[in-house]
Formats: sequence, C-alpha cells, structure tokens
Amino acid sequence: MRPVQRGEIPTDDDGNEVAFSDYKHARDPLIDRIGDYCSYCEVALHDQVDVEHVLPKSINDSLELDWSNFLLACGTCNSIKGSKDIELDDVFWPDQDNTSRVFFYELDEAPQAVDHPDVDPSKAAATLQLTGIDRQPGHPKLSDRDRRWKKRFDAWGLALEIAQMLESRDDAEMRSLAVEVAAARGFWSVWMTVFSDDPDMLNLLIDRFPGTATDCFDDQFAFVPRPGGSV
Repeated sequence: MRPVQRGEIPTDDDGNEVAFSDYKHARDPLIDRIGDYCSYCEVALHDQVDVEHVLPKSINDSLELDWSNFLLACGTCNSIKGSKDIELDDVFWPDQDNTSRVFFYELDEAPQAVDHPDVDPSKAAATLQLTGIDRQPGHPKLSDRDRRWKKRFDAWGLALEIAQMLESRDDAEMRSLAVEVAAARGFWSVWMTVFSDDPDMLNLLIDRFPGTATDCFDDQFAFVPRPGGSV
C-alpha cells in the first residue's frame, strides 16, 4: 500500500481555500496530488475514480466535504470498505502512516502484513479486513467481480518481464519507458519490490507516481517511520 501525501486544502486563484459543495468535485484535485490510483489496492483508475471517504460520510456528516477525509479508491475497495463504523487509530492509513512498512508483496501473492515489532498485527489485520486487498483465489470472501488480484498478478508479470529486458538493454530511454508502463498499470508496491535492488529505478518510480510520501524513505530507499504516523 503506497504511502501518499494528499497535501493541504487546494486554493483558488486568490489563495483562498476551496470549499467543496460536492465531495465529487474533489476528484480532480486529488488526482493532481496523488495520481489516479486506488489508495488501497493501488490499481490504476483509468475510468472509474471514486472519491473515497476515510471515515464514512453516512456516519460522519461533518466530514462529507472535508478535504482531510478524502482519498481515491477503485469501486471494489470502496464497496468493500463501505460504511463500516471504524476508529482511525484501529487501521493503518496510506495518508498518515508509512504503509510500506506494514505490508510486503511477493510474486503472485496478496499483500501480507510484516512480522515486525513496530507493526501492530491486529491493526494490520483490521486494515486488510476493511479493504479486502488480501482477497485472491482461495480467500473465502473473494467474489467473481473482484479482479484486483488478477490485475496485480498481471503487473507482476509485466514488471518481471521489463526487469529482464533491462538486463539486455539498460539505458535512460528504456528506464523511462519502464516507469511509464508502471505508471499506466499501477501497483507501485509491486514495481518497487521487483526493482528493490536498483536505486535508480526506485527513485524514478517514487518520482513518477504523484504524491508518494518521500518522507517514508531514507537516502538508501529503505522504509522508515513516517513523521507523525504510527509506523
């Protein structure tokens, strides 16, 4: 789960904070800030882009138009998360925590919680349950309409293929093309895992995906505690 920086409330041409009359109007500013990717499963949102309420608007009326309560989500993540009554501190959030320290990615496997003393396992489990990003064939709650796992598997295959291509042709043009393919497919964490031993590619991927929280990495691109976050 990519850690993102949503930033402060957008302002108009006169420097005044934008007051959203409809939460859907926050879509384009959010895309500008964090890219058109699901904040949870990381799939690229080419057509359907939902403004997602971190805390559900049906339970928290005062947060319906609150910029700090907005993220972007695919229809599947948004539907699974639904209107569940949750406490912020019970879940890891990509806009608050370094979620790259919470979950790890393996070939053709769903995101899994790391075993680390800094990561509360019950909180990680609650995050997976809330979003369902761990659903894949064999999971009891996987539905026929949930294709997130398939798109993630496809991204794995493509990332590995491009890594192999770079072994035979490694130049700036090829690397730029690789990063553009990654941006078109999404699943930033998959690409970061495949190229984990290539600092230049890691830097390119962090730069290419808008809003990636750079304070979640050290100079060697290792994941570090996020300032102000729980992990």
